[in-house]
Amino acid sequence: MLKSMTGYGKSTVEVGDTKIHVEIRSVNHRFLDITTKMPHALLFMEERLKQVVKGLLTRGRVDIFVTLEGETFIEKKIDVNWKIVDQYFTRLKDLQRRYDLTGDISIDMVSKLDHVFSEKEMENDADEWQMPLLEAMDNAARQLVEMRLKEGHELYEDLKKRITEVRRWLSSLDERRPMVIEEYKERIRARIEEYTKEQLRPDETKILQEVALLAEKGDITEELTRLQSHFIQFEGTLSMDEPVGRRLDFIVQEMHREVNTIGSKSNDGKMTEMVVNLKSEMEKVKEQVQNIE
Repeated sequence: MLKSMTGYGKSTVEVGDTKIHVEIRSVNHRFLDITTKMPHALLFMEERLKQVVKGLLTRGRVDIFVTLEGETFIEKKIDVNWKIVDQYFTRLKDLQRRYDLTGDISIDMVSKLDHVFSEKEMENDADEWQMPLLEAMDNAARQLVEMRLKEGHELYEDLKKRITEVRRWLSSLDERRPMVIEEYKERIRARIEEYTKEQLRPDETKILQEVALLAEKGDITEELTRLQSHFIQFEGTLSMDEPVGRRLDFIVQEMHREVNTIGSKSNDGKMTEMVVNLKSEMEKVKEQVQNIE
């Protein structure tokens, strides 16, 4: 079944008084490109989180966000720099003795001195967070896959309709070809009569030679045949139960090549108009295929 490369998943688990939030989002990319944004203390889990994604996806740019809500994981602690304090007291005493100063060294004075106090973040043991984090990651990843599958189904239905429309334009082109040849034959006959100013019987052999040259120059039989073959491959690939985005992209490129050739051979206004509509529909097919994993 087709998968889109666009999706989103989110999950939250609790460990004590702290919540772990995991969000995953994915967009189109030629390959599987995974990036993470998470607390420094949990970076040792980065590769395991990526392995969860690699086990479920093959293409797309995937962003993983891990955030913590609560205070139990990282605690703040105030430290006293005793060496600095000792030096302050020593130097203050030296000042008193040297200049015969009076007064006591108060706590208020000490608290205002630079570099006496420092704030540190103390990280608790992160081992107990591994399983809950993986659980949240797994839940979020499966939500993302579910969304990609849902969008993949919508892409499948849309592509089937568009290929049907493309085939309709090709059938119209195929039906138009004999009419173009007949109209060209009549134009040649009319020009001969116009130039001779008489109702002479035109040389049918020469007319047929001109028509044959036109028919050969504008013959799109091979292109139509190859396109029909591409359609069969395309529809068969759509039904495969595996990632098929790259294969479909290659088939669409081949389709575009044949359609461009048909356009270059077109020598009829109505056929040219059909080719324009055909190219427009093929461009929409190409855009949709680029969303498929």
